Amino acid sequence: MDSECVSILPRVCEVLAASGSSLPDDTSLEKLLDWLTTITQTGVSLLEACPCLLDFLSNVALNATPGPGILSFTLKLAGLIGASEDGFKALEVGLRQPNNRHPCIPFPHPSIAMSTLQECSVLELVFSPHHWQESGLWEDPSLRIGWIQGLKAILQHSKALGFFVQADLLEPLLQLQTDSSLFVASAANQTLAHVLLLSQSLSSVGRDGTNKRDAEHNGVGVETNQNCSGVVSKVSEYLNKSLVPRETSQLPHSRQILKLLTQLLVQVRPPLRDTLLLTVLDSLEELATKSCSQLTLPLVDVLLAANSSLGDSDRIPKQRIGQLLSLVLDMKKPADVIQAAAALMRSRQTDPDHSAHAARVLLLPLDIVTGVSLLDKNCTAEELRILMTEQLKSKTCISMICMCLTNMPQITVMAPDCLPCPQSLVVRAVLSLLRLCRGDCSSSSAGCVAVFRFVTGSSKVQRCAMEALSALSKSPEVKIGLAELFKLLTEYLNCPSSEPSVLQKSYKVLINWIGVCTDLSCISDQLREDLTQAVRKRACDTRWEARDSTVEFLGHLAEARSCRTPGGEEREPSNALLGGRAFAVPLLKEALQDPESYVRASSIAALAQTLTPSWQQGAAVTQEQVEIVARLQEILSQDSEGFARRAVVKYFIAWFSSCSSPTSCSLLMQHVPAILSRGAADLDWEVKLHTLELAELLLDQAFPDPAPPHPYAATSEGLIRGHAEDEESGLLGSLTGVVDRGVVSALFCGLVDCDRPVALKACQLLLKLRAAVCPPTASAADTRVSCKLPGRSWAQEITKIQGTNTDSQRGSAVGSEARGEAVEESSVGVCEALRSLNLDEKLSILTQSSDHVYNSPLSLLQDILTASTPNSHPTCEPGQEVIVDCY
Repeated sequence: MDSECVSILPRVCEVLAASGSSLPDDTSLEKLLDWLTTITQTGVSLLEACPCLLDFLSNVALNATPGPGILSFTLKLAGLIGASEDGFKALEVGLRQPNNRHPCIPFPHPSIAMSTLQECSVLELVFSPHHWQESGLWEDPSLRIGWIQGLKAILQHSKALGFFVQADLLEPLLQLQTDSSLFVASAANQTLAHVLLLSQSLSSVGRDGTNKRDAEHNGVGVETNQNCSGVVSKVSEYLNKSLVPRETSQLPHSRQILKLLTQLLVQVRPPLRDTLLLTVLDSLEELATKSCSQLTLPLVDVLLAANSSLGDSDRIPKQRIGQLLSLVLDMKKPADVIQAAAALMRSRQTDPDHSAHAARVLLLPLDIVTGVSLLDKNCTAEELRILMTEQLKSKTCISMICMCLTNMPQITVMAPDCLPCPQSLVVRAVLSLLRLCRGDCSSSSAGCVAVFRFVTGSSKVQRCAMEALSALSKSPEVKIGLAELFKLLTEYLNCPSSEPSVLQKSYKVLINWIGVCTDLSCISDQLREDLTQAVRKRACDTRWEARDSTVEFLGHLAEARSCRTPGGEEREPSNALLGGRAFAVPLLKEALQDPESYVRASSIAALAQTLTPSWQQGAAVTQEQVEIVARLQEILSQDSEGFARRAVVKYFIAWFSSCSSPTSCSLLMQHVPAILSRGAADLDWEVKLHTLELAELLLDQAFPDPAPPHPYAATSEGLIRGHAEDEESGLLGSLTGVVDRGVVSALFCGLVDCDRPVALKACQLLLKLRAAVCPPTASAADTRVSCKLPGRSWAQEITKIQGTNTDSQRGSAVGSEARGEAVEESSVGVCEALRSLNLDEKLSILTQSSDHVYNSPLSLLQDILTASTPNSHPTCEPGQEVIVDCY
């Protein structure tokens, strides 16, 4: 621990104990506790390093006058100290009253009798709820939170558990499970689980072949085992009594207990798991038959946790849990049954019977609404079908149908023999539902007619159905003609009332199905024409979200894998459906002028995706590409939004990554210097970072990793000398190339950037360049290659770091720049600069967090002292308090 922190900590403890109210920033206490926690994690004893902490605990426990935040911190600190056995022993000693009491620390609270001071230990007084109730402080939720969390922290060993039992702290902990504060109740919940897990770990010592002597050596004796058994018994009985609510007001508590039980069943082992289950099984069965809607999901979670933890040879038959799951899936409330089935499907339980049962429940609403026979009438409970049909006639049908559709991904991965019908029928039912949403009920006359008025025009159902179709496209069992799917999706794209979110989902379904169906021969010319018109129409939509989805679709379509045409030849889906680049590029070029920056950015990305194949093939430069590059340069230099400018730099990154060689991308290499110059000077830090990524690609191309020498290669002196000369010549040419393209200037500019990620990336790349071109000994590259430094502020900063600029030169340059006059360019040797910029030291600084100085423990302690100053000086006027820095 830092010696300065150790010296200042006693003063901090004094002002905290003397404070009559909480600090202006309560998070400072949390940070202080975090710092002390990190000290204990290193194996250092807190009381040995900071003996003042014990006096602090005694003072606060006796006075009970500080604010609730400081009292809560004190309780948590006591738990942290007592978590070790040595710290626990120190807390068991009598209360300490220092002779030289700080003048600001008040005398013991009037409610504390002198006999109490003589008999109580720090531990007993701090964790006594009765003490805090007498002081009138227990009503504050922050103090109860501190008590709970301190108790959880201290319960790490058998001595702490013994204290917990002897002080009868289990009873107040159980009472806090139903606390009016949700945060307090949740914390009490977690601490109760921790108590049981500690009991499990302590009682397991001495079992599994461990003899009595070994158990005693581990600090676990008969008394500890009795304590563990007593805690487990009381908690199990409490859980059992609290599970079934006797009135509506108890429902939140029952839900909390079910969540606690789920958490325990996931973590505990036999015999504790069996004890818990045997105690609560009857209550769980009562809940399953009671069919309480608010408890359905947590009940299913408990049953699933129990089902997954039990084996066939356990004391509790797994079939009993299975029967309870079946009971829940057969409840008489359709909405509850749907929720239970969805929860079971999400859990991915391997039991085929329960999975099949849940799938039937989830497909039942789709069966009823669309009239597509997804379920055999004999395998579906007629009573549930009748109840479900009635339920679907109300507004709740929307949520039930969406629940069914949302779980389609889980249904698609089920084994075919677990499904009640082929997945192609499920696809047909979803398509039928989408027609209903558009008001077409001609193909679903057998369905529930009353539901039509609710689903027609429902964008929520449409979105869920589109997501379900996307999930179904991944199933290998689906066999359905694409024509029907394409026709329906094209209708949605053409429909004026389709919301932008539905259009986006429609495009997604098209891409997903095109990706898995390699034969597009079923798509007629009329369908292609309709799709082309729909895309062209949406590219000019008045809603920017629709335009954005359309240009994104064009980009994704360009990346789709090849498919077969009616003639049997392989073609890109973009060419087969929309006419390829001839259709897409003009639309995307027009979108570059869009008034919405998101659309401009998406169109740039889509252009990169569309043109990538021609870049990879090294196709000749066209006038169209020249116009696109000119427009992108204009966006990078003039666009007011960062989204589009970022997309421009990423466009050139994609272009460079797709080029087989620089000679095949002459247009790109011609514009690289301008892109690097403008990108490095951008105001948006992400634009600058992407610019450095482009610079990195250029560096990697210029200085590839050298291949290892062949083990049997000739090593004569002449060959070595010739190889070294060739290598130096190549190195010189590569360095000249990256300098001429503006790579080094971009890196220098990034090195002094105010945004830390940019400066860090630039520093890393400069170190990489230094390793490649600046050997320890001088070489020709040292003197022959120099980089021009323009008359900009970053260039002056680089020169300043190098120490080659005199004060008069700097003053002259700054004055000229301030007057708007041109500042004379200078040049610097690349290797000279790389060696003199102290890159290693700068890297170590940049890799630290930006607040590594201000967020230090010393700064935190000083802030607490400063913030407490007004409390120590009554003459301080209101409004003049010093507020703690919130970093």
